Amino acid sequence: MLVRLEMDGTRLMPTFDTLPPTLAGLGLALHLALGLGLGLAYFRSLRWSLERLLPQGRAAAALLAGVLRFALLGAALTVISQEGALPLLSTALGLMAARSLATRRMRRAAP
Repeated sequence: MLVRLEMDGTRLMPTFDTLPPTLAGLGLALHLALGLGLGLAYFRSLRWSLERLLPQGRAAAALLAGVLRFALLGAALTVISQEGALPLLSTALGLMAARSLATRRMRRAAP
């Protein structure tokens, strides 16, 4: 019943492809920064879980934290995907950059 609801009227949410080119570039840069921030928060909380919860024998709490972390990231990416493919890809690129930074930081900290 709700399939193709927007075909009868105007779009409910503006899409990324309707923006002027300068705003589109700014939007991609903002999504890249958003992905970097999400990724840094994700990997920082992962490190926190591994350092604080597992040594104390709280594996269930660490598992729950991992599921919650994954669900929040999935929800954020789902919301971003509503804007289109380019914002989603830009955010994913930021996530990959954050992963690279986090692994580099962990290699330096390793004995």
